[in-house]
Amino acid sequence: MARVLVVDDEPEICRFVERALQSAGHHVTSCHDGVQGLQLASDGTFDLIVLDLAMPDIDGMMVLAAVHARDPSQRVIVLSARGSVDVRVACLERGAVDFVAKPFAVRELLARVEARLTEHRDAAVPSTLRSGRLVLDFRRRSVTVDGVTTVLSQREFLLLQYLMRRSGLVCTREELLSEVWGYGFDPGSNVVDVCVRRLRSKVDGDLIRTVRNVGYQLQSA
Repeated sequence: MARVLVVDDEPEICRFVERALQSAGHHVTSCHDGVQGLQLASDGTFDLIVLDLAMPDIDGMMVLAAVHARDPSQRVIVLSARGSVDVRVACLERGAVDFVAKPFAVRELLARVEARLTEHRDAAVPSTLRSGRLVLDFRRRSVTVDGVTTVLSQREFLLLQYLMRRSGLVCTREELLSEVWGYGFDPGSNVVDVCVRRLRSKVDGDLIRTVRNVGYQLQSA
């Protein structure tokens, strides 16, 4: 059983999502505005937050940014009718682990919830991942390079983990978009390149090699 917070200003949708998650065996807390959602997220410990964007008081994007600033490891799935590529990319860049567009199929939502919770459970099994000079800490979501430790954002952590598990191999941008961002298509943005630049600023930049017109490769030594 996971603890899930649902934040949506439409009571019917909130009840619908709450019942679906409860039927899947999860403990659900729900609310209908961004202010209360942010308060609950700050006071409670949730395995996952399902968050709407269009709310009358505090916009969901602001809630997402505040939640991520407080706890970069907090997993948030955005559930919104604002389904444009720009909005989805903005949510993912601000720390969301997934985006589900309204109207949605409950089976898809439950599958995405389970996938993100499984990622969280699987990440808790090992304590660290090592590759050359890098040591990735799953519990602290940090990376240590030559004795210097730096905290990573959720997306930086997932990207570095993927590159480290494929150390020495070339990872294409399409592969990274699919496996790290969950995209089944190229959104036409430079989201991968931006995240790689941020990641390079936190580790030795030479460790992540750009393979021109293809993608990136983590040096194995």
